[in-house]
Amino acid sequence: MKFLLWGWLAAMSAAGAATGNGYVYTRVGNAGDSTARPAAGYFLAGGGTDLDEGFRWLCGKANGGDFLILRATGDDAYNAYVRGLCPALNSVATLVVSSREGARDAFVAETVRHAEALFIAGGDQANYLNYWQGSTLQDEMNALIARGAPVGGTSAGVDVMGEFVYSALRDTVTSAEALGDAFHERVTLARHFLKIPVLAGIITDAHLAARDRMGRDVVFLGRIAAQDWTGEPKGIFIDEKTAVLVEGDGKATVVGAGAAYFVRGPGKPENCAPGEPLTFHRVAVYRVRMGGGFQLLLWSGTGGTDYAYDVEKGVLKSTQAGGVIY
Repeated sequence: MKFLLWGWLAAMSAAGAATGNGYVYTRVGNAGDSTARPAAGYFLAGGGTDLDEGFRWLCGKANGGDFLILRATGDDAYNAYVRGLCPALNSVATLVVSSREGARDAFVAETVRHAEALFIAGGDQANYLNYWQGSTLQDEMNALIARGAPVGGTSAGVDVMGEFVYSALRDTVTSAEALGDAFHERVTLARHFLKIPVLAGIITDAHLAARDRMGRDVVFLGRIAAQDWTGEPKGIFIDEKTAVLVEGDGKATVVGAGAAYFVRGPGKPENCAPGEPLTFHRVAVYRVRMGGGFQLLLWSGTGGTDYAYDVEKGVLKSTQAGGVIY
């Protein structure tokens, strides 16, 4: 272990960069490892334009430590952005892990182990599952969470934060496709990728209204219940330019321009069968905009709007005036 730590520090100090089989690492700020003690918190971003407020909140949870951006593709553009917002951090780094070999690499594991905050960038969540699931990288991510470090994600990054995950292993599915057949080949679900206690029993999704995803998200809840993964499936579905900031005790605040939807299924759908349209009644919704709040452990909110969804033979309507979904 001492040898691994020395090698990790040596590689890290070499121009703030390291490259290996299946990973690329770049770092700005101090080369030395921080000894800061972070606080638990979870930054769930709905995609689109990044929210300065959410990143500053996550930085505050890092308590001046080392902030790590994790992704499977892309570049290190977040380094300068986060460093500019949060100059008190010891460092900001991006680790691109693009293969299963990279996810098993000792340097990758050590890098995650020494972070005080973790942010999972957008991209394609299928890559995260294909490359990282069942690896030492996944183990270290969950160990970091267990130690109380804060974690955030946007778009595909937030999609993998709940206990249940829309894995998109066969490309993305539209609401119309999913509502027409809850077992459509592109309705692929996974679970237990990350173990965030306050997100147990929950599936998350981003780009909600902009990409009209509520239909498919209600289908995901129905499938989760039909598969006996939980008796009361829950979802947090978030608009673009919007985020849910969750404290370690489950208290959540919504920030940004849009809304977050806290959705709960009453149990199993009335009909959820291969090749048939979904029927699923009395799906409870609590919509929260900026300034409103929600307590995940109680599944109860303040300052929001209550309504419900009904799906009848693949047609989604709500109890709002005119059956409006959002």
